[in-house]
Amino acid sequence: MNFKENKPIYQQIADHICDEIIAGKLAPDARIPSVREYAAELEVNANTVMRTFDTLQSLEIIYNKRGIGYFVDSEARAKILQSRRNSFMEEESQQFFRQAHSLGISVSEITAMYQIYCNNQKKH
Repeated sequence: MNFKENKPIYQQIADHICDEIIAGKLAPDARIPSVREYAAELEVNANTVMRTFDTLQSLEIIYNKRGIGYFVDSEARAKILQSRRNSFMEEESQQFFRQAHSLGISVSEITAMYQIYCNNQKKH
């Protein structure tokens, strides 16, 4: 995993785990690697991975079975998608619409572009 400078490493690891859950690589109730295993795999400090797991656990994305390990919550995928959707609607879409408005792009142009995009996605 290549870490970027603009975001804390523990958050990048959390995003990576969430991406794996969304992609179906980590199934509901699947065990995830231990803190030590994950730290060794990613070549980071175990405290960084522990902070990642604490964050994901507080968001109810993963849960801990004491003495056994960490597991993916059965509703994790839905929670992640809802969180990312909310984030997009609150932050990224606002920037998009601000820019579209300043450039004079109409609603009908945006709608047409979105329909083309969706049709292209269906083909792939």
